[in-house]
Amino acid sequence: MSPTTFAAISMIIYFVGMVVIGWWAYGHNDSLDDYMLAGRGLGPMVTALSAGASDMSGWLLMGLPGALYASGLVEGWIAVGLTAGAWLNWRYVASRLRTYTEVASNSITIPSFLDNRLHDSAHLLRWASGLIILVFFTFYVSSGMVSGGIFFHSSFGLDYRLGLTLVACITVMYTLVGGFLAVSYTDLVQGLMMVAALIAVPVIGVIHLGGIGATVDAVTAVDPHYWAVLGPTTSVISVISSLGWGLGYFGQPHIIVRFMALRSPGEAVSGRRIGIGWMLFAVAGAAATAIVGVAVFQRDTGRLDDPETVFISLGQLLFHPFAAGFMLAAILAAIMSTVSSQLLVTSSALIEDLYKQVGGRSISQTRLVMYSRFAVLTVAVVAAAMAWSPSDTILALVAFAWAGFGASFGPTVLLCLYWRRLTAVGAVAGMVTGAVVVMIWGNVDGGPGGIFDLYELIPGFSANLLVAWAVSRAGRPAPAVEAEFRSAVAAAGWRGSDGATPEDAGTRPV
Repeated sequence: MSPTTFAAISMIIYFVGMVVIGWWAYGHNDSLDDYMLAGRGLGPMVTALSAGASDMSGWLLMGLPGALYASGLVEGWIAVGLTAGAWLNWRYVASRLRTYTEVASNSITIPSFLDNRLHDSAHLLRWASGLIILVFFTFYVSSGMVSGGIFFHSSFGLDYRLGLTLVACITVMYTLVGGFLAVSYTDLVQGLMMVAALIAVPVIGVIHLGGIGATVDAVTAVDPHYWAVLGPTTSVISVISSLGWGLGYFGQPHIIVRFMALRSPGEAVSGRRIGIGWMLFAVAGAAATAIVGVAVFQRDTGRLDDPETVFISLGQLLFHPFAAGFMLAAILAAIMSTVSSQLLVTSSALIEDLYKQVGGRSISQTRLVMYSRFAVLTVAVVAAAMAWSPSDTILALVAFAWAGFGASFGPTVLLCLYWRRLTAVGAVAGMVTGAVVVMIWGNVDGGPGGIFDLYELIPGFSANLLVAWAVSRAGRPAPAVEAEFRSAVAAAGWRGSDGATPEDAGTRPV
């Protein structure tokens, strides 16, 4: 059989596995809570790998190795920032969010949590955040489908639109049928595939080169400055910008919603260890893949024309075509895991946060699940239509999405969890300010000292915090909001924003 046939067999096995998981999860969705949060019954392993797989996408297997291959370790600062941000997110958000979303009227989405947490009678928070998620994640899903179409075209020579349709159909099938449970367990499998591939490729590559010493010597011969983490053109602003990517984790709905699905708040500790362990292996594997790629291709075949294909090319060079097919499937897994997560979050925004506010409160759970499945399909069709003729406009929006979500939701989520004085008006003002600053800052270059070259997430995040604090200080939350905060503090044994423990939370001044 030809290498293409072997690769196709590997891809078919992968696709069948995803569909089987979807059908298995179908029988476990009796309510909207089940469909959107798997009944809050996920263990730490599934939660951790699901969060990691839905986060990383194709960047982990193509973007990061490609950047490190082309420019050296100086491109690794963003990986440091993301790893630190992921750890902080698990450490300071996961357990509290799991507890507080249950205390706040058993909220099953981020917009509903913000609305319930602050007792927003006008529901401005729910409407604003639901619309932000609906609009931006539709573009985000579209960009993932574009990636899937390009993947099949470059790997198998398939027509772009055929590849796009294939990725869309398989992803929609298991997401629509199995809901959050299917998405989480397919993410588990996809996460394991990704990290296994990122470990296997550099290990076999080092053996192929004759050992670690030979690999280091080969890379140094190509570029003596490859190992430098600060290059001659590296600025303080570029390093801060790269590290600042980690701030985005606090506000990514498709990631932090995983914390809400944990079986118990205490399992966040195990989840953090597993999740950060997975991330360290994955990021280290991506860096090692780039390093091995520099040595292998310089010695054996010459430099690659497209650095982002270093992972694919090494897999095809070092492994049997059948195994190389699973390397390709790992890239597709990274793409599909993110698309499925974003599809479900967008569906939840459409049904739980928007539809139920305009007359859907008395609808039965069975009908709400049906409507949610229809919403998944609708969003997927719209996203696929946008991706049918890919444009720079769609892809450019993705560059803003991480900063936009991080600056809009991140400070608001943190303040909801840690500051009892936050008001609904303050939260709305902060969210709007963060989003506006990101949009303006990201479209301006230069400035005094190159200040506008700073990643827009950092000023947007800071502006949100400042405005939310200032506006909230001018008012005061309702007594019911403060009482609920104390209940959450007592339920989880936290310290309040003023240092109050569960024992004195009800007596200390606000």
